[in-house]
Amino acid sequence: MDSPAFKPPPAILLALEPLRAISDYFASLAPLSEPLPQGDGHPVIVFPGLGASGYATEGLRERLRELNYEVHDWEQGVNQWPDTDFDGFLELLSAQLKQIYSRNSRPVSLIGWSLGGVYARELAKKHPELVRRVITLATPFADQANSTHAGWLFTLLNGGVSPMDEALLRQLGIDPVVPCTSVYSPSDGIVGWAGCVGTESEYHQNVEVDNVSHWGMVHHPEVLRVVARLLAEPRHRSFRSLLEACVTKLF
Repeated sequence: MDSPAFKPPPAILLALEPLRAISDYFASLAPLSEPLPQGDGHPVIVFPGLGASGYATEGLRERLRELNYEVHDWEQGVNQWPDTDFDGFLELLSAQLKQIYSRNSRPVSLIGWSLGGVYARELAKKHPELVRRVITLATPFADQANSTHAGWLFTLLNGGVSPMDEALLRQLGIDPVVPCTSVYSPSDGIVGWAGCVGTESEYHQNVEVDNVSHWGMVHHPEVLRVVARLLAEPRHRSFRSLLEACVTKLF
């Protein structure tokens, strides 16, 4: 798919988002057509989207626990962007990451939905030695300013002013040096898909899921399949090393 200019989704997708989100939720209740890969028990932290709390990601966390992962909520309540400086807020999130890593002596996978994916990526940049991989779900890290219909809510929750300056926006577009996967949907009604797509590289890949709403990103069975597959992959320094390992095994 050729990348268009960064822009929010069409108005029709925004209007249909609530109904499609309900449909995606009920789809998550149906039995899966095939079993998901079991995990190795490594720890996972899940970060909610803007205006949401751990309640919104509870279903995803429970499914991952059933796959044998040690899954944690981010423990910060409703996600409305920090009311302190961003670096100070990252230190707060870092404390949980360090605690979980210390208790398990294993790197932690970070899953972030929408704005939560921003925190996951920034934590991985700050502490790459503690992070196994990052999975973002509908996170517009490539363009926070123009790719979303949620800008008004973002500004409202932050006292009527945008909390992101140009320097921070540039920082958010830089990829961590751990394996990162951006899962996005062209039919997302809140976030334009182009803002979720980064340049494919040694450490970054993009995965498209079709016909999934923005809210459905934490419910839809296709997203769950992608997340389960990624979490079950062996730990490698990069996607390139994973490919090399597969080629070596074949030949």
